[in-house]
Amino acid sequence: MSVVVRRGELTDKAWARIEPLLPAMDGRGRPWRDHRQVIDGILWRLRTGAPWRDIPERYGPWQTCYERFKRWEQDGTWARLLEEMQVKDDSIGQVEFTVSID
Repeated sequence: MSVVVRRGELTDKAWARIEPLLPAMDGRGRPWRDHRQVIDGILWRLRTGAPWRDIPERYGPWQTCYERFKRWEQDGTWARLLEEMQVKDDSIGQVEFTVSID
């Protein structure tokens, strides 16, 4: 399913790469709001520097974005995601490291 992507949001290609790396629901409690929608809200907030409360409604409740961001920071999800993307991109030659000493 193709989604209309706004500037700064995940493309279908980027989403296909990270979706399998995200935590799955464990079957307890309420179902989570869509990961992609929430991540796009988090990206909006990080890109703009706006307060969490100013996240546009299209990304769901700001509290959901904040809680997911905080939870994934605490449990290492963001670090694992970054590491996986860097390792995979480096293994296929898509990462160029630059060292600068001042």
